[in-house]
Amino acid sequence: MRFLSSCRAPALLLALSLLPGCTLGSGNPAQLPSQQAPAQVDPIDQAQLHQALAALQPQRPGVTDLYVLGVAGDASDDVFRNETLYLKQLFERRFDASGRVAVLVNHPDNLGEHPYAPLATYDNLYDTLAAIGKRMDTREDVLLLFLTSHGTEDYTLYLQVDQDEEDYITPEDLRQALDDAGIRNRVVVLSACYSGGFIPQLHNADTLVLTAARADRPSFGCGNTSNATYFGQAWLVDAMNQTDDMVEAFGIAGRAISEREKQEGELPSLPQIWQGKHIGRLLERWRQGMHAGPAQPYPYPPAEDVSEPAIDAPREAPSS
Repeated sequence: MRFLSSCRAPALLLALSLLPGCTLGSGNPAQLPSQQAPAQVDPIDQAQLHQALAALQPQRPGVTDLYVLGVAGDASDDVFRNETLYLKQLFERRFDASGRVAVLVNHPDNLGEHPYAPLATYDNLYDTLAAIGKRMDTREDVLLLFLTSHGTEDYTLYLQVDQDEEDYITPEDLRQALDDAGIRNRVVVLSACYSGGFIPQLHNADTLVLTAARADRPSFGCGNTSNATYFGQAWLVDAMNQTDDMVEAFGIAGRAISEREKQEGELPSLPQIWQGKHIGRLLERWRQGMHAGPAQPYPYPPAEDVSEPAIDAPREAPSS
């Protein structure tokens, strides 16, 4: 079991709330509070995880099946929950993945006695990938792993269940979880600041990696004034409703994001792509065996426009 950092000091939380955008600081453990406590096992969450994993269908022999896992990392922003739940709707209804989609969601509306999904913790991510790996045919099936959250300048993804439970996922963590699950064919989509920093650890001949930003750039669109991040809107909501080709959708999204950032005077986030030499043929086989359904409307209405877009960057480090 992973160790999760205890709640940060109230004074620090107040200071962070006054910072512009969604700025998160480095995820380096040396910069986090020194007191660590083991996370308590939540029986409600464990029951929800067991139910979600039991619902996953086995692969179909001779068919290139797509398994999908969405992860909404930070409970403090609606956009991450919105995109992850929409991912489930889109791939079940448009891309013939019903029974092979799982989501992990951190959000206040997923806490309490009646959650609708397992929480987005490292342990749940690891266990869900392991369960998917057992159901896949590793030679012919593909995993789409979509993670949306805040990212840090030293290349970690932020997970926050609530103010008392948080964690960071490193590129090494993610690669290890995928390797341990035995999942060979991977599409990894990271909608977070500095997410290009994950590519060196994840890239191989059997992997497609799409990131919302270059390793040294923030991305935009988090916060209570948004209903989707710039990348989530452009790639997931808009482009994947125009095409069933994830790489083509990335090109469409990149152009849309560039134009939007230019119009708003923002530093370009420069979304990144890595495509291994083998994964393209397998994705083509998946598309040929799947008849795409109609476009799916995004169920979350636009928030009121604001003059300053929120940045999906990490919060300032405690020393700031």
